[in-house]
Amino acid sequence: MLRGRPERELAAWLEAEAVGAAKAHAAKEQVRVDPGAAGEPERKAGEEQPKEPAPAQPRAAEEGDARVPPRPPPTLPMYQAKPASAQGLSPHGKSRSKSRSCKRSSDRSEEYCSPRPVTVDSSKARTSLDALKISIRQLKWKEFPFGRRLPCDIYWHGVSFHDSDIFSGLVNKFPGMTEMVRKITLSRAVRIMQNLFPEEYNFYPRSWILPDEFQLFVAQVRMVKDGDPSWKPTFIVKPDSGCQGDGIYLIKDPSDIRLAGTLQSRPAVVQEYICKPLLIDKLKFDIRLYVLLKSLEPLEIYVAKDGLSRFCTEPYQEPHPRNLHHIFMHLTNYSLNIHSGNFVHSDSTSTGSKRTFSSILCRLSSKGVDIKKVWSDIISLVIKTVIALTPELRVFYQSDIPAGRPGPTCFQILGFDILLMKNLKPILLEVNANPSMRIEHEQELSPGVFENVPSLVDEEVKVAVIRDTLRLMDPFKKKRENQSRQLGKPLASKEEPSDSDLASASAGSANPEAHLPSICLKQVFPKYAKQFNYLRLVDRMANLFIRFLGIKGTMKLGPTGFRTFIRNCKLSSSSLSMAAVDILYIDITRRWNSMTMDQRDSDLTGPGGSPG
Repeated sequence: MLRGRPERELAAWLEAEAVGAAKAHAAKEQVRVDPGAAGEPERKAGEEQPKEPAPAQPRAAEEGDARVPPRPPPTLPMYQAKPASAQGLSPHGKSRSKSRSCKRSSDRSEEYCSPRPVTVDSSKARTSLDALKISIRQLKWKEFPFGRRLPCDIYWHGVSFHDSDIFSGLVNKFPGMTEMVRKITLSRAVRIMQNLFPEEYNFYPRSWILPDEFQLFVAQVRMVKDGDPSWKPTFIVKPDSGCQGDGIYLIKDPSDIRLAGTLQSRPAVVQEYICKPLLIDKLKFDIRLYVLLKSLEPLEIYVAKDGLSRFCTEPYQEPHPRNLHHIFMHLTNYSLNIHSGNFVHSDSTSTGSKRTFSSILCRLSSKGVDIKKVWSDIISLVIKTVIALTPELRVFYQSDIPAGRPGPTCFQILGFDILLMKNLKPILLEVNANPSMRIEHEQELSPGVFENVPSLVDEEVKVAVIRDTLRLMDPFKKKRENQSRQLGKPLASKEEPSDSDLASASAGSANPEAHLPSICLKQVFPKYAKQFNYLRLVDRMANLFIRFLGIKGTMKLGPTGFRTFIRNCKLSSSSLSMAAVDILYIDITRRWNSMTMDQRDSDLTGPGGSPG
């Protein structure tokens, strides 16, 4: 634009710009600001400026339509160099004069100082879409319900990390998480920790993997019964790929004929049934607690301050052969009990078949229960479970998103299903990679005819979890905080700021979250890291695995890789020759393959099944 001017004319133009003489040109420059371009790197000094396109409507630029020329997506756009507007530069790299500063007027101040809205791709959100839409609206962010050609800041997937190819931004799923929390894989991961730290991991019921461990299951039950003839256990069988209570049933003895059918049909986990649960109104219930895994490296865990309590719809009795088939008495799954004639829909958070966990705690507190102790035990259970999952999860992560390559930053909301025993000890039932975030429930109008109606309990808990997860993952949060601090400094130096200064500062530094309640997610790790770091033994083994072996598109550890691992970790010695290492590898592989149905992955803690 300025190329070819004599030096005298150029100096005169700059002087006129500094005193505000070129108002028309300033207005034209303002039109050129692209709301979707924040986060682009600045142009290098001396680089030829491209020809300016015709001024576009702001909405079209914001929607990311086809007019915008495609460009390779950056690795992490929200963490790149500060946009020009944040460094006191115009969108094209020129110094901005005082007449166009953030304090020119209140409306200009907000336009120049406030970052563009965070963009969220909700095209893959599925059943969490309604709660996500409410959250985005409360945050005043920008939703793209049908996707966007340009990269978005956050991608919200309903099922899997692999719902679409993403090369930048943040995505609400970790690769491998669905496999890691399946019933068999979770049981294996926790069992490894139980072998290392039996006292710390006694919150998970004794479990056996079928059909691989059927003979072990029979032998151990017989041995315990022989030692204690009064022991009359009940066992619960959970299909590995089952969900929403599908295929779950109770048995009293390993010789039960239904168990033989399970052995022939599909893998499952059989667990010792908790016979003495805490009851409210004579009903058994469980807790759905929402946990945010914000980061794997470093490990960051947040726990929601409230959750859901899902109630059975038939008064509880300890299991005996005549009531084992009463699913509404023994199984707390919402998807099962919703079909019971006794299910109670309620507009209150403290009554009905689904209530808030906080209402249960309040009721227990009124009876003298130490609520802080209950919460402390639950938080401990959550941290220990995540520590058990993270070693192999990190291997999955490195395999899908190798260090140094383009890829998104991951986070994920997990659903922990927890049962309180009569003595208030929490027991882990399972972990859900895709907990339901629906905020409506089915109501039967006539036999076989249902309609969806809003659920106030679900909306109160789930919208807060999604909204505050987005607040914690906000890619522009630090930028807004820095701008607020910078805007406050000039005012502090003036004894009597003018009315226009006050209005401008108020518009630029106002907290965009001032209208929102406090965040409902509490950080529990690394806040309590000192108490639990000694449990991260397998995690340190994963560090060695990734560091010395490397992840080269596979998680299989072959004989050559095993040798490399032993050599790089300096584990070989005169007593452990490479020939002995080869024999060790063959022995480990043979034993591992005899334990597992799926031999695709010979990785750190064993195979994960296909998504269920």
